[in-house]
Amino acid sequence: MSDAAETKPEPTTNSPEQKTETEAPKPQEEKSATETATEKVVEGTAKTSDNIFSMFGGGPKKEKKEEPEEEVNEPSGSSKAKKEEENEDEAPESPDVHFEPVIHLTEKVDVKTNEELEDQVFKMRAKLFRFDHEAKEWKERGTGDVRLLKHKENGKTRLVMRRDKTLKVCANHYIVPEMKLSSNVGSDRSWVWNATADVSEGEPEAQTLAIRFANSENANLFKEAFEKAALENEKLLSKQ
Repeated sequence: MSDAAETKPEPTTNSPEQKTETEAPKPQEEKSATETATEKVVEGTAKTSDNIFSMFGGGPKKEKKEEPEEEVNEPSGSSKAKKEEENEDEAPESPDVHFEPVIHLTEKVDVKTNEELEDQVFKMRAKLFRFDHEAKEWKERGTGDVRLLKHKENGKTRLVMRRDKTLKVCANHYIVPEMKLSSNVGSDRSWVWNATADVSEGEPEAQTLAIRFANSENANLFKEAFEKAALENEKLLSKQ
């Protein structure tokens, strides 16, 4: 009897440890259900916020679509300048505007230089000097064209020289036989002479003048023309 009782099988029951192992997966199922519920709440909130933004003209931020960058050949500096010039040329022309003058100018007045009745027989660029007897030194009088002008009626020849730009007269006298050219301190391109009646300042005045040329050739040409004019004036004076 005692053996039968010992060998009697016990009812099939799980131990506490085995029960815990079999029931372990349940919390995972509950966790997944909780996550699903949370996601639904988040989606609902997002939809609600989208609806609210749409009521006020807003909405969720739209993602910018990246467009493929196109290769743009930027024009160089010269081509830009050409395009700007073309644009300027294509600009519409402004209408012609005419304004009546407030003051009408008078007729053109011819200024006489007393050279209208004279022929130019010599012209050469040079620099003129005047000797200052008080300071005892040479002073520059001007640079310009020295000319010999022969009168068309009486045939007399005079020397006239005007300054550049201002055209102010710096020498003006007749060439008389008493005028003799002499070299200036041994220079082969300058001459000195005495003018008894130079009227460049308005009133006749005795002056000691010196003239300098660019080279000796020009100086010699001036001397030939000067001496020739002196001979011609001497003949005219002898006839009077």
